[in-house]
Amino acid sequence: MWRLDDERALIATTDFFTPVVDQPYDYGAIAAANALSDVYAMGGQPFMALNVAALPPDLPAEITAEIIRGGAEKVREAGVVLAGGHTIQDQEPKYGLIVLGFVHPDRMLTKGGARPGEVLVLSKPLGFGTVTTALKREQADPTDVSEAVGWMKVLNRTASRLAQAAGARSATDVTGFGLLGHGSEIARASGVKLRFWFDRIPFTRGAQRYAQEFIFPGGASDNRLYFGNQVTFAPGIDEPSQMLLFDPQTSGGLLFAVQPEKLPVLKEEAARAGQLLWVIGEVDEGQGVEVLIDQ
Repeated sequence: MWRLDDERALIATTDFFTPVVDQPYDYGAIAAANALSDVYAMGGQPFMALNVAALPPDLPAEITAEIIRGGAEKVREAGVVLAGGHTIQDQEPKYGLIVLGFVHPDRMLTKGGARPGEVLVLSKPLGFGTVTTALKREQADPTDVSEAVGWMKVLNRTASRLAQAAGARSATDVTGFGLLGHGSEIARASGVKLRFWFDRIPFTRGAQRYAQEFIFPGGASDNRLYFGNQVTFAPGIDEPSQMLLFDPQTSGGLLFAVQPEKLPVLKEEAARAGQLLWVIGEVDEGQGVEVLIDQ
C-alpha cells in the first residue's frame, strides 16, 4: 500500500498459480477472483489489472483462449479495466493477475486491527483444497467439485463492502495459509487471541468426507507444521477436522472482526445483498488461536 494523499492510498498486488480445476474457463475465472481478493481484503476497490501467464507452446489455442476469457470476464464483473499483461512459454500452465486498487487510508482493513470483544465473521465456506485435491486424484464427486468451483469464482467485493459498513478494521482473505494460518496472522498482528467454534464453521459439500479419507494438498501439512504451535484444539476435534482448518484455500472468503452490536444490521444488509455470512468465533485478550466445540 502506498499513500498518495489524504484521500487515497494505492494498493498493488499480484497472484498466479497452476490449474486447480479441469475447465480452463473456470481456472481463469478463479485465478482472477483470487488475485482481485487481495485488494478487497484491504477494503480497497480495484481499478486496473494486468494478465500474468506462462503457457505451454503446444497448448491448444482454444484452451488458452478460454483461460484468458475466464479471467477477463471475471475482471469485467468486478468493474476493473484489463490493460494487457505479459505471457511467457512454460511447460505447465500458470495464470493470474497484477491488480491495482485504491483505498481511503483511514478506512483500510488490516490484519492488525482486531480488538477483544469483537466477533469473527467468514464469507465463504472452507474445503476448497481438499475437494480440488480429490479432483486431481479422480476421487471427487462432480457435484462437490461444482459447488467448490462456484464458491471460488465468487468475488469478495460485496463481503468487503459489508465489512467496512459494519465498522470492521481487521480483515484477511482466507487463502494459502488456511483459516488457522491467516487467523494466526491476525492474532499476532493485533496482539489478541482468536477463538473459533468448530461447530459453526461452514464447509463445502464433501469436504469433511474427503478429510476423513485424509485427502489434502501438501500445503495443509506445511501450514500445520508452520502455524501448529500457535493453535490449541479442544480434545474432541479429531486430526482430519484439524487438518481441514489448515487446508489451503484458493480464492477463499474474507475473515473479518466486528463489534457484536453491529451484527443485526450486518446480517440484514448481507441478506439484501445476497451475501452469506457465518459468525464463527470471537476475539479475546491473550495470544494465539484456539478451536473449541460449541456447548
